Amino acid sequence: MHNKTITELAQGLRAKEFSSVELTQHFLNRVKQHADLNAYITVTEDLALQAAQVADTRIATGNAELLTGIPMAHKDIFCTQDVKTTCGSKMLDNFIAPYNATVVEKLNAAGAVNLGKLNMDEFAMGSSNETSFYGTVKNPWNKNAVAGGSSGGSAAAVAAQLAVCVTGTDTGGSIRQPAAFCGITGIKPTYGRVSRFGMIAYASSLDQGGSMARSAEDCAILLQSMAGFDAKDSTSVDAPVPDYCADLNKPLAGLKIGLPKEFFTTDLNADMAATLETAINEYKKLGAEIKDVSMPNLKYAIPAYYVIASAECSSNLSRYDGVRFGYRCENPVDLEDLYTRSRGEAFGKEVKRRILMGTYALSAGYYDAYYLKAQQVRRLISDDFKKALNEVDVIFSPVTPTPAFNIGEKIANPIEMYLADIYTIAINLAGLPAMSIPAGFINSLPVGLQLIGNYFDEARLLNIAHTYQNQTDWHKKSPL
Repeated sequence: MHNKTITELAQGLRAKEFSSVELTQHFLNRVKQHADLNAYITVTEDLALQAAQVADTRIATGNAELLTGIPMAHKDIFCTQDVKTTCGSKMLDNFIAPYNATVVEKLNAAGAVNLGKLNMDEFAMGSSNETSFYGTVKNPWNKNAVAGGSSGGSAAAVAAQLAVCVTGTDTGGSIRQPAAFCGITGIKPTYGRVSRFGMIAYASSLDQGGSMARSAEDCAILLQSMAGFDAKDSTSVDAPVPDYCADLNKPLAGLKIGLPKEFFTTDLNADMAATLETAINEYKKLGAEIKDVSMPNLKYAIPAYYVIASAECSSNLSRYDGVRFGYRCENPVDLEDLYTRSRGEAFGKEVKRRILMGTYALSAGYYDAYYLKAQQVRRLISDDFKKALNEVDVIFSPVTPTPAFNIGEKIANPIEMYLADIYTIAINLAGLPAMSIPAGFINSLPVGLQLIGNYFDEARLLNIAHTYQNQTDWHKKSPL
């Protein structure tokens, strides 16, 4: 059953080939069987089986949606009522969320069955899922390799078929990079398309929730239930949500695909370049036109991103002080000691590094030189994308410089780790939608290709990805 798509499972449930309880138990058994991957932080077995029973009743009365009874899981950054929500941090190891994030509420309303909470880099800060307080997630294709980050648990769970589909979040590539490393499909929608209410903040102007699954079609189905305006989120955009599945099979004849000169240089790994060239040729066969585009300010994306993201994280994480909720040090001697030891004992190295960088960038005398300048560069990068997307319908690029690297290989070198997101960060600065789809293998490890679209053009991206997946079978490959 774990090899089936959402549509196939929905058909099986309605035909009474199996019940949601049976399906849910099957996936729970797989989670236990592959616990060594460390994809889950919390497994909500009892709650999942209760939800499955409700789903079966709903299906029997003919009141079901496509997601009703489908086992899925949430990245542990989304608040889930009465369930531990940790953000991968010791700081929130004892935090039981008193309410549901809007995304969780929407998927509950659709009848999806939540299996539990998925591992992630601490407060979404990381590119390898090695900064989690709960340990590193292993890549199902090679357990010596990282699963990517920060949504590493989400990507590993889908690749190992420990959930049919999952939620993830993307601040600088945290859906797309692990999706590429684990050989699955992941989409980061336009900033503001999916509510951030109840999604624990890292960098508020960059964070965006999205969907991850084996195929573009499954991502479309999940995103359909996640997207939409939310009055509780001031950054949510009040715009109609199209039917993401309606045009999945629309022909690509005449589609204009842009190749950024800045991404396709001699610095690109030769094997990666060859894999992407094969994918480009596949799109040519489907009727697409290929055109070179230039975005000269992309080279400034990494420094601009880490100034802005770190500044916002230093502000967002100031609320974790040992007073209101979360970790509190033992026997503080005074208020300063409470703040200092609670934060010092509960935050990991990478989180502390980014808080310090952000606090420095926002400090008196440095705000104009760093934060303000980074925001000005952000506008230049956004303008580059707007110009390019006036010339083409979609931009095609690598997702990662290489396939998944080994666990421990880059953790001691923050700069090298940051460069793992070199092809994804600029899209978050611009707030554009983008997705990663499987495109092949290098040394038995999967690699992805990235599709970048115009604002609120997720339906087009999903159509382009789905059409490619109808012609290839990379997304059907399984490590287990």
